[in-house]
Amino acid sequence: MKIAIIGCGAIANAAHIPSYLKNPEVEIKYFCDIRPERAKAAAEKYGCGAAVTDYRDVLADGEVTAVSICTPNNAHASIAIDAMRAGKHVLCEKPAARTYAEALEMQKVQHETGKTLVIGVVNRFNDNVNLIKKYIDSGKLGDVYRVYASFRAHRSIPGLGGAFTTKAIAGGGTLIDWGVHYLDIVMYCCSDPEVRTVSGETFCKLGRDIKNYVYKDMWAGPPDHSGIYDVDDSVTAFIRTSGPVITVNGAWAENIGVEEQYIDFIGDKAGIRLIYGQDFTVYTAEHGALAAYKPEIKSRDSFQNEIDAFIRCIRTGEKLASHIDTVIITAQMMQAIYDSAEQRREIVLGGAL
Repeated sequence: MKIAIIGCGAIANAAHIPSYLKNPEVEIKYFCDIRPERAKAAAEKYGCGAAVTDYRDVLADGEVTAVSICTPNNAHASIAIDAMRAGKHVLCEKPAARTYAEALEMQKVQHETGKTLVIGVVNRFNDNVNLIKKYIDSGKLGDVYRVYASFRAHRSIPGLGGAFTTKAIAGGGTLIDWGVHYLDIVMYCCSDPEVRTVSGETFCKLGRDIKNYVYKDMWAGPPDHSGIYDVDDSVTAFIRTSGPVITVNGAWAENIGVEEQYIDFIGDKAGIRLIYGQDFTVYTAEHGALAAYKPEIKSRDSFQNEIDAFIRCIRTGEKLASHIDTVIITAQMMQAIYDSAEQRREIVLGGAL
């Protein structure tokens, strides 16, 4: 199966390209990037594919079956829609789009064309996350009535002044960049409950003075002192669903030097703390005693699982857990958090309380 990589930056090189190369059913025919040096570097590094700068050249090639979209967020919707209308299957990196409205348009075109559209919520292919889902589905935790998600860093705004911190490009900051993963894990493990009400607040504080911003880490840096910073560097939200109540606290940057990356699933029989990207601990009471234990599994690479599933679903027609029809719920939730923060009120999405 011939595929193309559209956008040859960090996530493409770290995850998509290596995973495709390890799949024996796939051949990478194109590396596409608006920066010609990036596309050329990828073709030279991996020893395959042609380097191009216009994704429309990729879509015009009838041999290309599918594309991975690894561009900045502002290009997700337009490229995905063009690709599906050109008859290509699509794996689009998270978030689906900058806004819920853009994600809805992507979903509409997927329904019209029937082409695969999956979003890169890679944690749905994480073995530890899937074990937690099995625990919850089997009733091991009992009634999961509350979930708490914390993704907090000290001062780690990525690429200050660049694409990550420019709302017109990214659509948002820490919520849309990090929060999308945490919210998606919660929704997936809890079987995608209906979102009913959302209250949120976002803050754009620490990065506004780009020149004088002191930071601990800047993985997409260095800072662009002439750039833009108009996104959220921290967020808090309270979400009611048909299942658990979800509390969110996130920050790219805050004046607390203790980092947290975990999700607590709290049930009336047991609870689980998942350390993001790692393992988890189960807390419960057994035979009159408190107990805690950490399941040990041989975990596979999540991105490899994701890419392999994408290729498989193209061949079989299987509807993956990362299909736009499912992931759009998270897009709606994030939009409601942003709308709540802007309007300073609770957003009611649906369902009787």
